[in-house]
Amino acid sequence: MRIVVTNCNTTQEMTEEIVRGARAAAGPGTTVNGLTPAWGPESAEGWLDSYLSAAAVLDTLRTYDGPPYDAVVMAGFGEHGREGVRELVDVPVVDITEAAAHLACLLGRRYGVVTTLERSRGQIEDSLETAGVARNCAAVVGTGLNVLDLGDDERTETAFLAAAERACAAGAEVLVLGCAGMTGLQRAVGEKLGLPVVDGVAAAVKLAESLVALGLTTSRTGSYAAALPKRRVWGRPERR
Repeated sequence: MRIVVTNCNTTQEMTEEIVRGARAAAGPGTTVNGLTPAWGPESAEGWLDSYLSAAAVLDTLRTYDGPPYDAVVMAGFGEHGREGVRELVDVPVVDITEAAAHLACLLGRRYGVVTTLERSRGQIEDSLETAGVARNCAAVVGTGLNVLDLGDDERTETAFLAAAERACAAGAEVLVLGCAGMTGLQRAVGEKLGLPVVDGVAAAVKLAESLVALGLTTSRTGSYAAALPKRRVWGRPERR
């Protein structure tokens, strides 16, 4: 089984970190390849970045010419594009946002999301609402860190623990890592917090494996029917 994991930004180092986490979660016989968009934001933080990222990820998958893959994992927490990708490709598409939330709902009555900047809350809340899992979300809490700040492990852990206290005070019984760049952090904070911490990348990989093993993929009836055939111009047309 081959899974491609799409980073939502152009930072190759982050793609590599995400792929390490994905491979650690994958079962025997599963190959994980990471894709980094050739254009778009270096980090996705806000509505503008998110929509730009969505178009870049769609373009990356549209122009992909590597080995065939069995599933796509979209590694952007709260970012746009998952519905478009489900129209574009003919394999299961699992977004880390809804994957983490679905697993969290199996572990406790209410969960909390700890993310990067507070400005990301609206996007994440909307994404959870669209996925049908917002009802169980107690809070979405920011750490105050930029995505590119997450490379400082000590600082990230300290900020995460402080934000986690706020999420727990709001009623969270399970926590979700609210950024793909936080992958692996659950091992450091889980024991200190004394409650389950779900990594969206790992959750998405395991769900993708399950869908492939069960022979299931996106329904083509209704919402995710294949895109209508028509002329589409990708990028700026060449001047003549």
